[in-house]
Amino acid sequence: MTKSRGLTWFAIIRIGLVQASIGAMVMLTTTVLNRLMVVEYALAAAIPAGLVGWHYAVQLCRPLWGHGSDKGGSRAVWIMGGLAVLALGALLAVQVTLMTAVSMSLGIALGVLAYALIGVGVGASGTSALALLASGVTPERRAAAAAVTWIMMIAGIVVSAITVSQLIDPFSPQRLWWVASGLLVACLLVAAFATFRLEPREAFDFLETAKDTEPPSFKDALSEIFAEKAARRFTLFIFASMMAFNMQDLILEPFAGLVFGMTPGESTGLGGLQSGGVLIGMIVAGIGGSAFAGRMLVELRHWIVFGCLGSALALCGLAIGAVVGSGWPIHINVFALGFCNGLFAVAAIGAMMGLAGSGERTREGVRMGVWGAAQAIAFGLGGLVGALGVDFARAAYGADGPAFQLIFAIEGALFVVAAWLALRATQKGISPKKAAKSALNNEERQGAFA
Repeated sequence: MTKSRGLTWFAIIRIGLVQASIGAMVMLTTTVLNRLMVVEYALAAAIPAGLVGWHYAVQLCRPLWGHGSDKGGSRAVWIMGGLAVLALGALLAVQVTLMTAVSMSLGIALGVLAYALIGVGVGASGTSALALLASGVTPERRAAAAAVTWIMMIAGIVVSAITVSQLIDPFSPQRLWWVASGLLVACLLVAAFATFRLEPREAFDFLETAKDTEPPSFKDALSEIFAEKAARRFTLFIFASMMAFNMQDLILEPFAGLVFGMTPGESTGLGGLQSGGVLIGMIVAGIGGSAFAGRMLVELRHWIVFGCLGSALALCGLAIGAVVGSGWPIHINVFALGFCNGLFAVAAIGAMMGLAGSGERTREGVRMGVWGAAQAIAFGLGGLVGALGVDFARAAYGADGPAFQLIFAIEGALFVVAAWLALRATQKGISPKKAAKSALNNEERQGAFA
Protein backbone atom coordinates (compact mmCIF):
# COMPACT_ATOMS: atom_id res chain seq x y z
CA MET A 1 0.00 0.00 0.00
CA THR A 2 1.35 3.40 -0.99
CA LYS A 3 1.77 5.73 1.94
CA SER A 4 1.13 9.47 2.04
CA ARG A 5 4.13 11.70 1.43
CA GLY A 6 3.13 13.92 4.32
CA LEU A 7 0.93 16.90 5.02
CA THR A 8 0.68 19.64 2.41
CA TRP A 9 1.09 23.31 3.34
CA PHE A 10 -2.68 23.72 3.19
CA ALA A 11 -3.09 20.84 5.64
CA ILE A 12 -0.50 22.40 7.96
CA ILE A 13 -2.43 25.68 7.88
CA ARG A 14 -5.61 23.75 8.76
CA ILE A 15 -3.88 22.35 11.84
CA GLY A 16 -2.87 25.93 12.58
CA LEU A 17 -6.58 26.83 12.54
CA VAL A 18 -7.15 24.17 15.21
CA GLN A 19 -4.39 25.74 17.32
CA ALA A 20 -5.94 29.18 16.76
CA SER A 21 -9.31 27.86 17.97
CA ILE A 22 -7.71 26.40 21.10
CA GLY A 23 -5.89 29.68 21.78
CA ALA A 24 -9.08 31.73 21.38
CA MET A 25 -11.06 29.52 23.77
CA VAL A 26 -8.31 29.57 26.39
CA MET A 27 -8.00 33.36 26.04
CA LEU A 28 -11.64 33.70 27.12
CA THR A 29 -10.99 31.86 30.38
CA THR A 30 -7.51 33.08 31.30
CA THR A 31 -7.87 36.73 30.24
CA VAL A 32 -11.48 37.91 30.04
CA LEU A 33 -12.91 35.90 32.93
CA ASN A 34 -9.79 36.53 35.01
CA ARG A 35 -10.30 40.30 34.71
CA LEU A 36 -14.05 40.06 35.42
CA MET A 37 -13.48 38.03 38.59
CA VAL A 38 -10.91 40.47 39.96
CA VAL A 39 -12.38 43.82 38.85
CA GLU A 40 -16.14 43.54 38.28
CA TYR A 41 -16.75 40.88 40.97
CA ALA A 42 -14.00 42.00 43.39
CA LEU A 43 -12.51 38.56 44.02
CA ALA A 44 -8.99 38.05 45.33
CA ALA A 45 -6.58 37.68 42.39
CA ALA A 46 -5.43 34.38 43.88
CA ILE A 47 -8.80 32.75 43.04
CA PRO A 48 -8.65 33.00 39.22
CA ALA A 49 -4.88 32.42 39.38
CA GLY A 50 -5.48 29.22 41.33
CA LEU A 51 -8.10 28.05 38.84
CA VAL A 52 -5.75 28.69 35.92
CA GLY A 53 -3.01 26.82 37.77
CA TRP A 54 -5.43 23.92 38.29
CA HIS A 55 -6.08 23.68 34.54
CA TYR A 56 -2.32 23.35 34.03
CA ALA A 57 -2.10 20.64 36.71
CA VAL A 58 -4.85 18.60 35.02
CA GLN A 59 -2.69 18.52 31.90
CA LEU A 60 -0.33 16.12 33.63
CA CYS A 61 -2.62 13.53 32.03
CA ARG A 62 -1.59 14.58 28.50
CA PRO A 63 0.42 11.34 27.95
CA LEU A 64 -2.72 9.30 28.65
CA TRP A 65 -4.79 11.25 26.13
CA GLY A 66 -1.98 11.10 23.59
CA HIS A 67 -1.83 7.34 24.03
CA GLY A 68 -5.58 7.19 23.45
CA SER A 69 -5.20 9.01 20.14
CA ASP A 70 -2.39 6.60 19.20
CA LYS A 71 -4.69 3.61 19.65
CA GLY A 72 -7.84 5.26 18.28
CA GLY A 73 -9.02 5.24 14.70
CA SER A 74 -8.59 8.96 14.06
CA ARG A 75 -6.73 11.84 15.66
CA ALA A 76 -9.32 14.26 14.26
CA VAL A 77 -11.94 12.63 16.52
CA TRP A 78 -9.72 13.28 19.54
CA ILE A 79 -9.12 16.86 18.42
CA MET A 80 -12.82 17.64 18.04
CA GLY A 81 -13.73 15.72 21.20
CA GLY A 82 -11.17 17.70 23.17
CA LEU A 83 -12.43 20.98 21.73
CA ALA A 84 -16.02 20.08 22.66
CA VAL A 85 -14.93 19.41 26.25
CA LEU A 86 -12.95 22.67 26.25
CA ALA A 87 -16.01 24.61 25.02
CA LEU A 88 -18.18 23.00 27.71
CA GLY A 89 -15.64 23.88 30.39
CA ALA A 90 -15.40 27.47 29.12
CA LEU A 91 -19.20 27.90 29.23
CA LEU A 92 -19.22 26.49 32.74
CA ALA A 93 -16.42 28.92 33.67
CA VAL A 94 -18.61 31.81 32.47
CA GLN A 95 -21.38 30.57 34.78
CA VAL A 96 -18.84 30.28 37.60
CA THR A 97 -17.84 33.92 37.10
CA LEU A 98 -21.45 35.04 37.38
CA MET A 99 -22.21 32.74 40.33
CA THR A 100 -19.42 34.12 42.50
CA ALA A 101 -21.46 37.28 43.01
CA VAL A 102 -24.24 35.16 44.60
CA SER A 103 -22.50 32.21 46.24
CA MET A 104 -18.73 32.28 46.55
CA SER A 105 -18.31 28.72 47.85
CA LEU A 106 -20.58 27.15 45.22
CA GLY A 107 -18.95 29.19 42.48
CA ILE A 108 -15.43 28.08 43.45
CA ALA A 109 -16.52 24.44 43.75
CA LEU A 110 -18.05 24.57 40.29
CA GLY A 111 -14.95 26.42 39.09
CA VAL A 112 -12.76 23.44 40.00
CA LEU A 113 -14.88 21.28 37.70
CA ALA A 114 -14.99 23.90 34.93
CA TYR A 115 -11.24 24.42 34.82
CA ALA A 116 -10.63 20.67 35.05
CA LEU A 117 -12.71 20.30 31.87
CA ILE A 118 -10.73 23.14 30.29
CA GLY A 119 -7.47 21.34 31.14
CA VAL A 120 -8.79 18.06 29.72
CA GLY A 121 -9.98 19.78 26.55
CA VAL A 122 -6.74 21.66 25.95
CA GLY A 123 -4.67 18.56 26.66
CA ALA A 124 -6.65 16.15 24.48
CA SER A 125 -7.10 18.46 21.49
CA GLY A 126 -3.66 20.10 21.62
CA THR A 127 -1.72 16.85 22.08
CA SER A 128 -3.62 15.12 19.26
CA ALA A 129 -3.13 18.10 16.91
CA LEU A 130 0.62 18.18 17.53
CA ALA A 131 0.83 14.39 17.19
CA LEU A 132 -0.91 14.62 13.82
CA LEU A 133 1.51 17.36 12.79
CA ALA A 134 4.52 15.33 13.96
CA SER A 135 3.40 12.19 12.12
CA GLY A 136 2.62 13.93 8.85
CA VAL A 137 5.20 16.70 8.34
CA THR A 138 8.35 15.90 6.39
CA PRO A 139 11.66 16.76 8.14
CA GLU A 140 12.49 19.75 5.95
CA ARG A 141 9.15 21.38 6.79
CA ARG A 142 9.13 20.84 10.55
CA ALA A 143 10.51 24.21 11.66
CA ALA A 144 8.25 26.12 9.28
CA ALA A 145 5.25 24.02 10.31
CA ALA A 146 5.96 24.76 13.96
CA ALA A 147 6.24 28.48 13.16
CA VAL A 148 2.98 28.47 11.19
CA THR A 149 0.97 26.72 13.90
CA TRP A 150 2.38 28.81 16.78
CA ILE A 151 1.87 32.07 14.90
CA MET A 152 -1.69 31.08 14.04
CA MET A 153 -2.34 30.20 17.68
CA ILE A 154 -1.12 33.65 18.76
CA ALA A 155 -3.18 35.21 15.97
CA GLY A 156 -6.24 33.37 17.27
CA ILE A 157 -5.64 34.80 20.73
CA VAL A 158 -5.13 38.34 19.41
CA VAL A 159 -8.11 38.35 17.03
CA SER A 160 -10.49 36.84 19.58
CA ALA A 161 -9.29 39.24 22.29
CA ILE A 162 -9.89 42.27 20.06
CA THR A 163 -13.30 40.97 18.98
CA VAL A 164 -14.45 40.18 22.52
CA SER A 165 -13.20 43.56 23.78
CA GLN A 166 -15.34 45.32 21.16
CA LEU A 167 -18.49 43.27 21.76
CA ILE A 168 -18.54 42.92 25.55
CA ASP A 169 -18.99 46.65 26.33
CA PRO A 170 -21.17 47.85 27.95
CA PHE A 171 -20.72 44.85 30.24
CA SER A 172 -23.69 42.86 31.47
CA PRO A 173 -24.09 39.17 32.39
CA GLN A 174 -26.39 38.63 29.41
CA ARG A 175 -23.93 40.21 26.99
CA LEU A 176 -21.11 38.07 28.43
CA TRP A 177 -23.18 34.93 27.78
CA TRP A 178 -23.92 35.88 24.17
CA VAL A 179 -20.35 36.94 23.36
CA ALA A 180 -18.79 33.86 25.01
CA SER A 181 -21.26 31.48 23.35
CA GLY A 182 -20.70 33.06 19.95
CA LEU A 183 -16.93 32.82 20.29
CA LEU A 184 -17.02 29.17 21.35
CA VAL A 185 -19.42 28.14 18.57
CA ALA A 186 -17.30 29.98 15.99
CA CYS A 187 -14.16 28.19 17.22
CA LEU A 188 -15.85 24.78 17.03
CA LEU A 189 -17.05 25.47 13.47
CA VAL A 190 -13.58 26.62 12.35
CA ALA A 191 -11.97 23.53 13.89
CA ALA A 192 -14.58 21.21 12.34
CA PHE A 193 -13.83 22.68 8.90
CA ALA A 194 -10.08 22.40 9.53
CA THR A 195 -10.17 18.72 10.52
CA PHE A 196 -12.67 17.54 7.86
CA ARG A 197 -10.91 14.83 5.80
CA LEU A 198 -7.56 16.10 7.06
CA GLU A 199 -6.11 12.65 7.67
CA PRO A 200 -5.41 10.06 4.96
CA ARG A 201 -7.96 7.29 4.48
CA GLU A 202 -5.86 4.86 6.50
CA ALA A 203 -5.38 6.31 9.99
CA PHE A 204 -1.80 7.41 10.77
CA ASP A 205 -0.69 6.17 7.32
CA PHE A 206 2.07 8.74 6.78
CA LEU A 207 5.43 7.97 5.23
CA GLU A 208 7.55 9.71 7.84
CA THR A 209 6.68 7.82 11.01
CA ALA A 210 4.43 4.92 9.94
CA LYS A 211 4.96 1.75 11.97
CA ASP A 212 3.82 -1.78 11.24
CA THR A 213 3.50 -2.91 14.87
CA GLU A 214 0.54 -2.28 17.14
CA PRO A 215 0.91 0.57 19.67
CA PRO A 216 2.12 -0.74 23.04
CA SER A 217 0.14 -0.41 26.26
CA PHE A 218 0.32 2.89 28.10
CA LYS A 219 2.66 1.46 30.74
CA ASP A 220 4.97 -0.05 28.12
CA ALA A 221 4.93 3.17 26.12
CA LEU A 222 6.05 5.25 29.11
CA SER A 223 8.71 2.66 29.93
CA GLU A 224 10.10 2.84 26.40
CA ILE A 225 10.15 6.65 26.40
CA PHE A 226 11.91 7.03 29.74
CA ALA A 227 14.36 4.26 28.87
CA GLU A 228 15.68 6.49 26.06
CA LYS A 229 18.34 8.98 27.13
CA ALA A 230 17.37 11.41 24.37
CA ALA A 231 13.70 11.37 25.40
CA ARG A 232 14.54 11.87 29.10
CA ARG A 233 16.91 14.73 28.34
CA PHE A 234 14.44 16.33 25.97
CA THR A 235 11.74 16.19 28.66
CA LEU A 236 14.10 17.96 31.06
CA PHE A 237 14.94 20.49 28.33
CA ILE A 238 11.26 21.26 27.72
CA PHE A 239 10.68 21.73 31.45
CA ALA A 240 13.73 23.97 32.03
CA SER A 241 13.29 26.10 28.91
CA MET A 242 9.54 26.63 29.27
CA MET A 243 9.89 27.46 32.95
CA ALA A 244 12.53 30.05 32.08
CA PHE A 245 10.35 31.27 29.20
CA ASN A 246 7.39 31.93 31.49
CA MET A 247 9.16 33.27 34.58
CA GLN A 248 9.10 36.85 33.32
CA ASP A 249 5.47 36.65 32.19
CA LEU A 250 4.00 38.08 35.42
CA ILE A 251 6.92 40.32 36.43
CA LEU A 252 7.99 42.15 33.26
CA GLU A 253 5.33 44.87 33.43
CA PRO A 254 5.71 45.40 37.22
CA PHE A 255 9.48 45.61 36.58
CA ALA A 256 8.90 48.33 33.98
CA GLY A 257 6.71 50.29 36.37
CA LEU A 258 8.75 49.91 39.57
CA VAL A 259 12.26 50.28 38.14
CA PHE A 260 11.71 52.45 35.04
CA GLY A 261 8.67 54.41 36.21
CA MET A 262 6.55 53.47 33.20
CA THR A 263 2.82 54.15 33.13
CA PRO A 264 0.38 51.20 32.69
CA GLY A 265 0.05 52.07 29.00
CA GLU A 266 3.81 52.22 28.51
CA SER A 267 4.41 48.92 30.30
CA THR A 268 1.66 47.25 28.26
CA GLY A 269 3.35 48.55 25.12
CA LEU A 270 6.61 47.03 26.35
CA GLY A 271 4.86 43.66 26.66
CA GLY A 272 3.56 44.08 23.12
CA LEU A 273 7.09 44.82 21.92
CA GLN A 274 8.25 41.54 23.45
CA SER A 275 5.42 39.66 21.71
CA GLY A 276 6.43 41.28 18.44
CA GLY A 277 9.96 40.05 18.97
CA VAL A 278 8.64 36.54 19.64
CA LEU A 279 6.71 36.54 16.36
CA ILE A 280 9.70 37.76 14.33
CA GLY A 281 11.93 35.18 16.01
CA MET A 282 9.44 32.45 15.12
CA ILE A 283 9.37 33.55 11.48
CA VAL A 284 13.18 33.67 11.28
CA ALA A 285 13.53 30.21 12.86
CA GLY A 286 10.82 28.83 10.58
CA ILE A 287 12.55 30.16 7.46
CA GLY A 288 16.05 29.33 8.64
CA GLY A 289 15.12 25.84 9.82
CA SER A 290 13.06 24.82 6.79
CA ALA A 291 13.33 27.02 3.73
CA PHE A 292 17.11 26.63 3.63
CA ALA A 293 17.17 22.96 4.69
CA GLY A 294 20.10 21.28 3.01
CA ARG A 295 21.66 24.61 2.03
CA MET A 296 22.62 25.88 5.47
CA LEU A 297 24.83 24.30 8.08
CA VAL A 298 22.41 25.22 10.84
CA GLU A 299 20.36 22.37 12.30
CA LEU A 300 17.29 22.76 14.48
CA ARG A 301 19.31 22.01 17.59
CA HIS A 302 21.61 24.92 16.77
CA TRP A 303 18.61 27.24 16.48
CA ILE A 304 17.49 25.99 19.89
CA VAL A 305 20.90 26.67 21.44
CA PHE A 306 21.18 30.10 19.78
CA GLY A 307 17.72 31.00 21.08
CA CYS A 308 18.38 29.79 24.62
CA LEU A 309 21.79 31.43 24.93
CA GLY A 310 20.48 34.62 23.32
CA SER A 311 17.62 34.65 25.84
CA ALA A 312 20.14 34.20 28.65
CA LEU A 313 22.18 37.17 27.37
CA ALA A 314 19.04 39.31 27.07
CA LEU A 315 18.11 38.43 30.65
CA CYS A 316 21.62 39.36 31.79
CA GLY A 317 20.92 42.70 30.15
CA LEU A 318 17.68 43.06 32.10
CA ALA A 319 19.54 42.15 35.30
CA ILE A 320 22.01 44.97 34.61
CA GLY A 321 19.16 47.31 33.69
CA ALA A 322 17.47 46.55 37.01
CA VAL A 323 20.36 48.35 38.74
CA VAL A 324 21.14 50.99 36.08
CA GLY A 325 17.52 52.12 35.82
CA SER A 326 16.19 54.70 33.35
CA GLY A 327 19.44 55.01 31.40
CA TRP A 328 19.24 51.42 30.17
CA PRO A 329 17.90 50.69 26.60
CA ILE A 330 15.01 48.67 27.98
CA HIS A 331 12.99 48.58 24.74
CA ILE A 332 15.84 47.10 22.69
CA ASN A 333 16.60 44.67 25.51
CA VAL A 334 13.01 43.42 25.77
CA PHE A 335 12.65 43.07 22.00
CA ALA A 336 15.88 41.02 21.90
CA LEU A 337 14.50 38.77 24.65
CA GLY A 338 11.30 38.17 22.70
CA PHE A 339 13.21 37.52 19.46
CA CYS A 340 15.45 34.90 21.07
CA ASN A 341 12.44 33.32 22.82
CA GLY A 342 10.77 32.95 19.42
CA LEU A 343 13.89 31.35 17.91
CA PHE A 344 14.18 28.61 20.50
CA ALA A 345 10.43 27.96 20.83
CA VAL A 346 9.84 27.18 17.15
CA ALA A 347 13.05 25.16 16.81
CA ALA A 348 12.13 23.19 19.94
CA ILE A 349 8.71 22.28 18.53
CA GLY A 350 10.35 21.26 15.25
CA ALA A 351 12.84 19.05 17.09
CA MET A 352 9.99 17.66 19.17
CA MET A 353 8.25 16.54 15.97
CA GLY A 354 11.35 14.66 14.90
CA LEU A 355 11.80 12.92 18.25
CA ALA A 356 8.08 12.15 18.47
CA GLY A 357 8.32 9.66 15.62
CA SER A 358 11.64 8.12 16.67
CA GLY A 359 10.28 5.44 18.99
CA GLU A 360 10.61 1.80 17.98
CA ARG A 361 7.03 1.02 19.05
CA THR A 362 5.63 4.16 20.69
CA ARG A 363 3.63 6.60 18.57
CA GLU A 364 3.58 10.38 18.40
CA GLY A 365 0.60 10.91 20.71
CA VAL A 366 2.02 9.54 23.95
CA ARG A 367 5.43 11.11 23.32
CA MET A 368 3.90 14.51 22.57
CA GLY A 369 1.79 14.02 25.69
CA VAL A 370 4.84 13.54 27.90
CA TRP A 371 6.45 16.73 26.59
CA GLY A 372 3.15 18.61 26.68
CA ALA A 373 2.74 17.69 30.35
CA ALA A 374 6.27 18.91 31.09
CA GLN A 375 5.49 22.17 29.29
CA ALA A 376 2.19 22.72 31.12
CA ILE A 377 3.71 22.19 34.56
CA ALA A 378 6.70 24.39 33.67
CA PHE A 379 4.38 27.17 32.51
CA GLY A 380 2.37 27.06 35.71
CA LEU A 381 5.42 26.89 37.97
CA GLY A 382 7.36 29.48 35.96
CA GLY A 383 4.86 32.27 36.46
CA LEU A 384 4.38 31.37 40.13
CA VAL A 385 8.10 31.09 40.91
CA GLY A 386 8.86 34.37 39.13
CA ALA A 387 6.17 36.32 40.97
CA LEU A 388 6.84 34.79 44.40
CA GLY A 389 10.58 35.11 43.88
CA VAL A 390 10.30 38.85 43.27
CA ASP A 391 8.08 39.28 46.33
CA PHE A 392 10.49 37.44 48.62
CA ALA A 393 13.55 39.17 47.12
CA ARG A 394 11.98 42.62 47.51
CA ALA A 395 11.25 41.86 51.15
CA ALA A 396 14.79 40.55 51.71
CA TYR A 397 16.66 43.34 49.88
CA GLY A 398 14.27 46.15 50.72
CA ALA A 399 14.73 47.47 47.18
CA ASP A 400 13.20 46.75 43.78
CA GLY A 401 16.27 46.75 41.51
CA PRO A 402 18.33 44.03 43.26
CA ALA A 403 15.21 41.87 43.64
CA PHE A 404 14.47 41.86 39.91
CA GLN A 405 18.17 41.45 39.17
CA LEU A 406 18.27 38.21 41.16
CA ILE A 407 15.21 36.70 39.44
CA PHE A 408 16.39 37.66 35.94
CA ALA A 409 19.81 36.14 36.71
CA ILE A 410 18.18 32.86 37.85
CA GLU A 411 16.02 32.85 34.72
CA GLY A 412 19.09 33.40 32.53
CA ALA A 413 20.90 30.54 34.25
CA LEU A 414 17.91 28.28 33.53
CA PHE A 415 18.21 29.12 29.83
CA VAL A 416 21.90 28.17 29.88
CA VAL A 417 20.98 24.83 31.47
CA ALA A 418 18.27 24.39 28.82
CA ALA A 419 20.81 25.00 26.04
CA TRP A 420 23.09 22.32 27.50
CA LEU A 421 20.18 19.87 27.80
CA ALA A 422 19.14 20.61 24.20
CA LEU A 423 22.61 19.71 22.95
CA ARG A 424 22.60 16.51 24.97
CA ALA A 425 19.10 15.52 23.89
CA THR A 426 19.60 16.17 20.17
CA GLN A 427 23.22 15.09 19.79
CA LYS A 428 24.08 13.13 16.70
CA GLY A 429 24.61 9.44 16.79
CA ILE A 430 22.56 6.30 16.36
CA SER A 431 23.09 2.73 17.43
CA PRO A 432 24.11 0.21 14.76
CA LYS A 433 20.85 -1.68 15.33
CA LYS A 434 18.73 1.42 14.73
CA ALA A 435 20.90 2.46 11.78
CA ALA A 436 20.39 -0.92 10.11
CA LYS A 437 16.67 -0.79 10.81
CA SER A 438 16.44 2.76 9.45
CA ALA A 439 18.31 1.77 6.29
CA LEU A 440 16.00 -1.21 5.76
CA ASN A 441 12.93 0.97 6.22
CA ASN A 442 14.29 3.50 3.74
CA GLU A 443 14.85 0.78 1.15
CA GLU A 444 11.30 -0.49 1.64
CA ARG A 445 9.87 3.02 1.35
CA GLN A 446 11.86 3.77 -1.81
CA GLY A 447 10.60 0.52 -3.29
CA ALA A 448 7.02 1.56 -2.59
CA PHE A 449 7.45 4.61 -4.84
CA ALA A 450 9.54 2.91 -7.56
